[in-house]
Amino acid sequence: MVTTQNLPGSVDRPTATAQKRAAGPDARGSRRRATSGSAGLAALLVSPTLLVLAIVVLYPTIVALKDSFYGTPGLDPRTGFVRDHDPFVGVDNYTGIFGEAGERFWNAFWNTTFLTVTTVALETVLGIAMALIMHRALRGRAVVRASILVPWAIPTAVTGLLWRWIFNSDGVANALIGRQILWTTEGFHAKAAVIIADVWKTAPFIGLLVLAGLQVISKEVYEAARMDGASVPRQFWSITLPLVKPALLVAVLFRTLDALRMFDLPYILVGAQKTSVETLSMLAQDQAANVRFGPAAAYAVILFVYVFLIALAFVRLLGADLVPHRRKGATA
Repeated sequence: MVTTQNLPGSVDRPTATAQKRAAGPDARGSRRRATSGSAGLAALLVSPTLLVLAIVVLYPTIVALKDSFYGTPGLDPRTGFVRDHDPFVGVDNYTGIFGEAGERFWNAFWNTTFLTVTTVALETVLGIAMALIMHRALRGRAVVRASILVPWAIPTAVTGLLWRWIFNSDGVANALIGRQILWTTEGFHAKAAVIIADVWKTAPFIGLLVLAGLQVISKEVYEAARMDGASVPRQFWSITLPLVKPALLVAVLFRTLDALRMFDLPYILVGAQKTSVETLSMLAQDQAANVRFGPAAAYAVILFVYVFLIALAFVRLLGADLVPHRRKGATA
């Protein structure tokens, strides 16, 4: 509360509370009108983005959900004639993954999960190392940053073709290790080829976001830590990691969601219908290519729910807040 002292010759001024009371409902009404006007302007500005998202995201999701309840046209067992429309099968496309026909689905599901966990873990470690290197004030830092970021700028299709040439039977990889390995055939080496290619391409993405987090850390923090006798590893664990945690979690979240939808790199590098590297996206595409739109839509919906649950877990459990909350007591 603002008060004035009763000094000789001074004029009594109303307190802040008295000013608010004197303002009355007119001031409160004007503030509400200003707030509603700002909210209306904000809604108007974001409406084009929401419209585009509704067209390219919401509508296809609804259509995929509807198609997942229909089967594949074929002979009608009651009439013996070929159906001219997709039969309604309810949730059979979803329950079918728990039967004998679901073996291929679960293989694709575990491939997707394994490739996501492995690639994101390796990319996080390498990305942090890249960010620390790019952040150091060394000679030729611009060249180092450019060389690190080049793989991320290369299109994924080109990356797949490049690494397919490297992993060829008489390619660079076999020449370096001195063994003849058929990297692009079935087996764990096919998974290894996809992991190596994906880590090479997308680790710079995490490094770039972590670098942005490093650049906002004040140098005085490290100087104070050095004066207190903190070693370099101690500074990394106690200062660097906690302060870059928001940027790191957002980078890992985006990379995880992208890896769960992996399609083009294993499709080009190894090939379609390869049990070792077939992901859920590849399985859905293969079903759609064989005019099995119902199962393809069901697999796409399951993948959508899987990605949504992973994103929710990041935001709720790990604190990867994409929109910072306003602190209590802060004013507009």
